[in-house]
Amino acid sequence: MPRYPRRDRVAVIAAVVVPVAVAGILAPFRAHFASVNVALCMVVVVVAVAANGHRLAGALTALSATLWFDFFFSRPYGSLGIARSADVLMAVLLLLVGLAVSRIAARARRLQMIARTDADHRSRVRDVADVTRSSTSPDAVVDAVGAHLIALLDLRGCRFEYGRLIGRPPRLEQDGSVSVGPCARDVDRHGLPAEEIELRVYRGDHFHGRFMLDPTPDSRPSLRARLVAVTLADQVGSAFEHAAR
Repeated sequence: MPRYPRRDRVAVIAAVVVPVAVAGILAPFRAHFASVNVALCMVVVVVAVAANGHRLAGALTALSATLWFDFFFSRPYGSLGIARSADVLMAVLLLLVGLAVSRIAARARRLQMIARTDADHRSRVRDVADVTRSSTSPDAVVDAVGAHLIALLDLRGCRFEYGRLIGRPPRLEQDGSVSVGPCARDVDRHGLPAEEIELRVYRGDHFHGRFMLDPTPDSRPSLRARLVAVTLADQVGSAFEHAAR
C-alpha cells in the first residue's frame, strides 16, 4: 500500500471537514449572498486544500463543497434536492470547476516538490564533489557519501566494504534499478528489499568496494534519488583513482 505523508492525510480530513464548516458559517447569511458568491468561496476552499494535499484531497473537497452547497444554499434548504434549474446548473458548475482547479493546484504542488527535490539532489552532488576535491584521503569521501546515502535513500544505516565481494545480496544498479538475483524489483510498488543492498563502486573497470545499504522498512526512494546515489558512489571511485596516482 502506498504511504501518504502526514500533510496529505491531514488534507484528506480537511477535504471532508472544511467545506461543511465554511458552508455552515455562511448559511445564516445566505439571504445576503448571491449563489455565485457562495460558489466562489467554495472554489477558494477547494484550491486551499488541493494546494496543500494531493489530487485525491482536491477531488474530495470539490465533491464535498458541491454537496454542502446543495444542502445549505439550494432550495429546498436542508435537503439534497434541488428545485430550481439555475441551482442545478450552479451545483454542476461548482463540481466541474472544483475538480479542474483541484487538478491544477495538485499539479502545481507536485512540480514545486520536484523542483525542491532536484535542488536537494544537486546540493548533495556538489557537496561530495567539494569533499573529493579538497580531501587527500578517499575515506573522507566514503564517509561523506555514506551520510548522504542514509538521508537520500531513507536508510537505517550504511557501511563500506573495501575491495571484496562476498555473497549475492540485492544490488542497486547503475541505471537506478534494484536487482534481486536475476529479477528486477519494482521499488515504487514494493519498496526496497528488507535485507542489505549493495552499491558497487567502480572507476572504469576497476572495482574498489561497495556500500552496504540497510533500508528502513517499506522505504521507497524514487528513481531520481537512486540515480543520485549511483552518482555519489561514482565520486568515491574518482577519489580512489585520485589517491592512487
